[in-house]
Amino acid sequence: MNFILEHLTGMNTLTDQVIAMDFLINAKSGVRNYALAVTETGTPEIKAILTRQLEEAIDTHEQILNYMLEREWYHPWNVKEQFQHDLKNILTALDAPTL
Repeated sequence: MNFILEHLTGMNTLTDQVIAMDFLINAKSGVRNYALAVTETGTPEIKAILTRQLEEAIDTHEQILNYMLEREWYHPWNVKEQFQHDLKNILTALDAPTL
């Protein structure tokens, strides 16, 4: 889809939201994986390394979350509002012209 068409259909913002949400989901998965690895490791040295990586993963998740909250793309504490936001995005995507 070209730049002008993306702006006319509202898909430019939707694309950014999709990328940000994908990044957030992957960051959350990384936090879970590091947390599990920390509890399963056998040596203090590896545990220290994994703990530092876990802290960095948590920081990354927080940065992405704040980015999305500032743009009102994500409403984790208000299910009704998030549902309405998701529904609007779905309708935008369904109304987009196919190429």
